[in-house]
Amino acid sequence: MRLRRRAPGPRVTLYSKPGCHLCDDARLVVERVCADLGIGWTEQSILEDPDLLERYGEEIPVVLVDGRQHTFWRVDEARLRSALVRG
Repeated sequence: MRLRRRAPGPRVTLYSKPGCHLCDDARLVVERVCADLGIGWTEQSILEDPDLLERYGEEIPVVLVDGRQHTFWRVDEARLRSALVRG
């Protein structure tokens, strides 16, 4: 059996932008789940990166788990928790 190794650093990334109420809601869920599980996370404004703005401008907030898009717009707490526990 081969074990997968994770790259060091946060497992969850939240792409957001200032003034976005859905981003505020998503941040609360991400903070709670990651704190409960002892998992690192980071947040980045899409306004700071033209490529992110072009890619995610209409989908924020966007949540990535281990570098892969997990969800956008609304973050389901149970689904995020399950993805992190499984992964």
